[in-house]
Amino acid sequence: MLSFFRRKKPQDAPQDAPKTQHYSAEELAAAFPQASQDGPTAPVDAPAAAVAASPIAAEVAAPVAAPAVDPVAVPDTAAAVAPAAAPPVVAEPLVVAEPIAAPLPPPVLVASAVTQEAAQPLPDAGQDSTVPAAPGKTGWRDRLRNSVIARSFGGLFSRNPKLDDDLLDELETALITADVGVGATTALVESLRKRMKAREFADANALLAALRGELIAILQPVAKPLRIDPAAKPFVVLTVGVNGVGKTTTIGKLAKRFKDDGHSLMLAAGDTFRAAAVAQLQAWGERNGVAVVAQGQNADAASVAFDALQASKARGTQVLIADTAGRLHTQAGLMNELGKIRRVLGKIDPTAPHEVLMVIDGTTGQNALSQLRQFHAAVTVTGLVVTKLDGTAKGGVVFALAREFGIPIRYCGIGERPEDLRVFDPEAFVDALLPEALGA
Repeated sequence: MLSFFRRKKPQDAPQDAPKTQHYSAEELAAAFPQASQDGPTAPVDAPAAAVAASPIAAEVAAPVAAPAVDPVAVPDTAAAVAPAAAPPVVAEPLVVAEPIAAPLPPPVLVASAVTQEAAQPLPDAGQDSTVPAAPGKTGWRDRLRNSVIARSFGGLFSRNPKLDDDLLDELETALITADVGVGATTALVESLRKRMKAREFADANALLAALRGELIAILQPVAKPLRIDPAAKPFVVLTVGVNGVGKTTTIGKLAKRFKDDGHSLMLAAGDTFRAAAVAQLQAWGERNGVAVVAQGQNADAASVAFDALQASKARGTQVLIADTAGRLHTQAGLMNELGKIRRVLGKIDPTAPHEVLMVIDGTTGQNALSQLRQFHAAVTVTGLVVTKLDGTAKGGVVFALAREFGIPIRYCGIGERPEDLRVFDPEAFVDALLPEALGA
């Protein structure tokens, strides 16, 4: 029994064990005077009384209160006795809870940021992200400044500031490269050469002004906007053209223009061959609040036009725009089907269609002349729409079409927005192609 309470000798303890300092019962009671008074239950007061009674009893009672502590080391330090009084204190759970609550705000902030980023594109859904061209000549110049003919003229006068034959030779090359055509280019350059030899030009600036006048004179006779005849109810517009020139998109833009002008109109989805062409025209109709007459895929385009004309007459619609499938002008069978549509419309209204609008891609080049020749022979084209002039289109084909056929150019497409389908303005068109000053 005495050996159990025997203190260990220094040589029996491990060499790395920390040295302890021994306190008496009086010192412990003085260090913790409230240990026995604040305890809520008797088991807490009992060890304190035992400690005050004798040092040996304190050594025996301490392991009972804290079984995880070595019986020998507990009475040696004040830090070992402190855990016995620590459980009633609730400060430690509060300290542990703080790091758990701290990460909560960051997830809320991240979620709100993600929600805002996802919600930003929603107002723009279904809308075109491009900005419409500026009104007037500014919009024309902004959209046509990258065309081949505009870049050619800009470098032409900077390389040849002097008024001589070299300048005219460079001008001839630039016009032919821009698809103005050999005939139109030859006539234009020869006219300028005669005037230069007659000393009508004082400098290259005067030649530039004369060139502007000559180009406008070519386009002025064909600058005739489309007029809706109020006596024709409905006024039937039949759109034709080869594949991929933008007929359906042009119809949607025309529908918005006519709608804004106060005309009641209807659309006929006659492009029953191309996949999703009917759905595309119906989307334009929903966007502009216009009724669309359509049948299923691969339906007879002539029957669609026939039904649409009857519906337009029954409703008293002012304008009917009929779409057709794109077809190559070299295919005689497809061109005959286009003539069939015209004949079917004539059975209901002998004067229909009142306008045959051919859509021509501005990037086509000289092939546009052959296209117009074949379509004009099949359905008698009465108006032109030149699209896709913005970007890198050559643009010179407009002069070739005007000089050879003389068919009115109704509209020009200089952008993707509906507002970018502009009434053809020859002065704005020419000014957009020519530099504002020499060296510009």
